[in-house]
Amino acid sequence: MPLEQIVVLLAAAAAAGWIDAVVGGGGLVQLPAIMVTGIVPVEAMATNKLSSVFGTASAAVAYARSSKVDREVALPGAALAVLSAGLGASAAAAISAEVLRPLVMAVLLAVALMVTLRPSLGALPQPHLRTRRRLAAAVAIGGVGIAFYDGIMGPGTGTFLIIAFTTILGLDFVSASASAKIINVGTNIGALAVFAWQGHVLWGLGLGMAVCNVLGAQVGARMALRRGAAFVRVVLLCVVLAMVGRLAWQQFGG
Repeated sequence: MPLEQIVVLLAAAAAAGWIDAVVGGGGLVQLPAIMVTGIVPVEAMATNKLSSVFGTASAAVAYARSSKVDREVALPGAALAVLSAGLGASAAAAISAEVLRPLVMAVLLAVALMVTLRPSLGALPQPHLRTRRRLAAAVAIGGVGIAFYDGIMGPGTGTFLIIAFTTILGLDFVSASASAKIINVGTNIGALAVFAWQGHVLWGLGLGMAVCNVLGAQVGARMALRRGAAFVRVVLLCVVLAMVGRLAWQQFGG
């Protein structure tokens, strides 16, 4: 691979790590960068997971040190996510991305509308929303439903987790993002295990990108913790709109 392509991939990995650490959605940058080099899609997805698992785990550690992680939802959700994402990755070949993309775009647009029209969403914690039933629902939705989607397709996983935790449990955006990272580690491990077993991971490239992904993730996590929910909200909206544009281009213009 030419040196220029390697430099671009490393830069993309750093940017993806930053985005993932703040709101999720780093695959929006990293996965297309890998595919542009001519690597086949399944190997690109597998290598993207290898790089991402290190960056996401790094961000999760940074958040955990600040005590922002809601362990009651994050830990059981992550355990379920390993299995659910693995099942999703196993089913990926049987499900058409062309069918899923319009649905994902509609959900992302709904997310953008919700965040725009409800400026109080995620700004401050709302502990009155937290009940045992809601906690169980958040674990199931994050650790099973969203994790399965991450194994199949992936774009927006972190964003969907953040919105689920803010709307269901009343977490603020920073705590929701921190908790989402723990579950996202589980989804990445589950999907990566399946891809590795199938022999699709490009280990050398993925590990090299992982170093830059970790660096970007550390910067992103620290910025989110320092700047707070308002910063996360702005980045969330930007990433959601960018993901909708990317998916629309793949569906209708690619």
